[in-house]
Amino acid sequence: MDELELVRDLYGEPPRPDPAARARVRARLERRRTRRWRVLPWAARQERRPSRPSSQRRRLSWGGALAGAAAALAAVVVAFGASGALGGPPAPVRIDAAATGRAVLLAAATTAASEPPARGAYWRVTRQTGAEVTTLWAARDGRAWISGPGAGSGVRPVARPFTMAGRPLSVAEIEGLPADAGALRRRVVALLPPGSGDGVLADAVSGLLWSKPSPPAVRAAAYRLLADLPNVRYLGRSADPKGRPGEAFAFTLDPATGVRRTLVLDPASSQVLSSSDSPGTGDGRETRIVLAAGWTDEGPSSG
Repeated sequence: MDELELVRDLYGEPPRPDPAARARVRARLERRRTRRWRVLPWAARQERRPSRPSSQRRRLSWGGALAGAAAALAAVVVAFGASGALGGPPAPVRIDAAATGRAVLLAAATTAASEPPARGAYWRVTRQTGAEVTTLWAARDGRAWISGPGAGSGVRPVARPFTMAGRPLSVAEIEGLPADAGALRRRVVALLPPGSGDGVLADAVSGLLWSKPSPPAVRAAAYRLLADLPNVRYLGRSADPKGRPGEAFAFTLDPATGVRRTLVLDPASSQVLSSSDSPGTGDGRETRIVLAAGWTDEGPSSG
């Protein structure tokens, strides 16, 4: 799907512009074309520069795609949002935050789907809560260990490393989850206790993005599913406690208590950077910072 198709999906088919708007758009395009010819020597020099590593190319390509989407949206705003009199100021255009958030989540889904298949003997997640840092290792055969507070100077075994709403999940069950957003929703709902609300569903789905060894296709489906949940609200650009930039989303876990969970994610890498819980009343905020998450051949060490 290209950027213009994404804009059409988000906002529908726009009305036809009036002649004055068309003229302004043509003039702007002509000015851009003129500027393009002026920077050709600079572009030729860029082609001779050494190539960047693949990880940087992926980040830049994602940034370019999002910039392209923004440019396409700007073109729609210019072409179809100017409804004032000729020469007068354009009519204000409202940009829907929900539509913007949906575009961010779909971009993260595209990034996740393009990741290579997982390789490694252990799923490893390192997280920080306050001053405490813990690392979980989980083997495909069900064995798991954790280091950090309570484990002394080494590691200790963990009986149930992965759960969803209190129900244990094996690595094989997680890897076998559907890669289609609709099918994934039905499977997750079937795993949740009867009567679970939208907050519990969003919590279960978001956990597939970082705390569980979900395959790339399942992570992509989870992002698409979150994009379809009306209770997942886009808060805008943000940063985690480490200062890493990302995009923030929030949802209420339980309307009765008002506890809200906020996720900061990086669409360029499709990784969740942090997860925070805020109480509905009073002070207090618990934040889990995701320092690393992925497959590795490095197992737990007791040294």
